[in-house]
Amino acid sequence: MSRRFGPVTAVDGVTLSVAAGEIFGLLGRNGAGKSTLIKMLTTLLPPSSGSAQVAGFDIEGEAAKVRRVIGYVPQALSADGELTGRENLDIFARLYDIPSSLRKARVGEGLEFMGLGDSADRLVATYSGGMIRRLEIAQSMLHRPQVLFLDEPTVGLDPVAREAVWEHIIRLRQSFKTTIILTTHYMDEAEKLCDRIAIMQQGKLAAAGTIAELRAATGDETASLTDLFTRLTGNAAEAGGGYAATAGTRQTAERLG
Repeated sequence: MSRRFGPVTAVDGVTLSVAAGEIFGLLGRNGAGKSTLIKMLTTLLPPSSGSAQVAGFDIEGEAAKVRRVIGYVPQALSADGELTGRENLDIFARLYDIPSSLRKARVGEGLEFMGLGDSADRLVATYSGGMIRRLEIAQSMLHRPQVLFLDEPTVGLDPVAREAVWEHIIRLRQSFKTTIILTTHYMDEAEKLCDRIAIMQQGKLAAAGTIAELRAATGDETASLTDLFTRLTGNAAEAGGGYAATAGTRQTAERLG
């Protein structure tokens, strides 16, 4: 699958598969094409060429069916600070057409599962960054999606908040058998959460597999994930990203920090 923006090719002939129930990580420098790939898989952007299926549905021909079986947590803020946590979830439950007979219980379950029961009736504007991220994940899981997409789920969070989000992501997979696809710049996050990893470089897939498989492919059985990432994406500290990518990352960090 590929995606072009005029003369720029953001995703260049990427082919990959993710198994049901897997936590799959997309790594790459800023501008590598990770978020563009996620936007295509969540039907927010059409591919320029190629095709893909999510949970058995074609992302173009069956886009509405894809949307019914996925959850998506973008980097951009998706919770309303002028509403309480409970009110935010209630709105999303209505958007997902969860029957009124189930809505109250499903909202309560989401709050408790994400450790937000005690703060459910506080304004989200008073939440910490980690609490906001957990609320956003709860929003995305109300309809029990088969596949959950997380774009930089812990960017801007402190170490304690990051650990809390990690624990809840692992619980999601264990409790609901959810397939989770996440993008991240944090090597420790990828090592902690992901069964397999794909590394993107300049829109292309540089490598994919378990950490052991990536080590075998590079011929270094002792390499850290950081070492593997550097070898597969190049050593240049200035590679990737740009003003827009940097501004977006800093805005996300500021609102969650």
